[in-house]
Amino acid sequence: MKRFIIPALVATIGIAAAPAVQAGELWRATGLQQPESALFDAANNRIIVSNIVGNPGDADGNGYLSVLSLDGKIVTQHWTDGMDAPKGMAISAGKLYVADITKVRVVDLASGRLVASIVVPNAVFLNDMTADHTGKVYVSDMLADTIYRIDGDRPEPFVRDALLASPNGVFADGDRLIVASWGKGIKPDFSTAEPGGLLSVDLASKVVSPLPGARRFADLDGVIAIGDTIYATAYLTGTLYRYEAGGTPEAVAHFKPGSADIGTDGKSILYVPLMNEGEVAALKLD
Repeated sequence: MKRFIIPALVATIGIAAAPAVQAGELWRATGLQQPESALFDAANNRIIVSNIVGNPGDADGNGYLSVLSLDGKIVTQHWTDGMDAPKGMAISAGKLYVADITKVRVVDLASGRLVASIVVPNAVFLNDMTADHTGKVYVSDMLADTIYRIDGDRPEPFVRDALLASPNGVFADGDRLIVASWGKGIKPDFSTAEPGGLLSVDLASKVVSPLPGARRFADLDGVIAIGDTIYATAYLTGTLYRYEAGGTPEAVAHFKPGSADIGTDGKSILYVPLMNEGEVAALKLD
């Protein structure tokens, strides 16, 4: 297995921005182990966190899922074991889907029991996940410029396009996927020859389109949307960006490098995993 090592510190890359105020932070959950994704489970009023515990590309069996309460307390540290390097997650039809290098793990949402592992043929580095309104699940392959779709237990390439430019974060938003691109020409330290930006993939036509004003501004990781506003993280700089159609990305918060696949309650709170700190931060939006 090729090793994928993401550095803790690199020089700032991206658009110029005034220093952002760390406003609205509600709490930080501590004691986690390389938390990569934080998913709000609305049906059960909890937050599920994926812990990598090692190199993000190593099939070492160390990864697991944790459960947090809505006030940031660890309810169950090892809720689901038996994974390698779990990252993005999505919920569909009472099941939790988890990206795990070249597999998608399926977990019973009620019990936390690992019930299946879906091998994704030709996958290289599966990263983030999302589910659309029909229950179909999507997973990005960051190092293959590909997004796969899973219907039940059947994975298939949904879109493969160089325009995706190392797709990391994915978020189903109505009739489209919003994609956070890491960028082109990934170097050994995971900086890029050309930084990424925000994209849209039409679910019907599969056409990939850059979002106006949000091209090539940062090496992006996680992405979510609340209404018409998109939030995205840049792992290498620890920056949280806000973007609205017709505008340009604005830095609204800064963390130490390591901010990964963000989650949301869909209303006014963001959950930001801080991989290098072993923490998840909850932010209240204005």
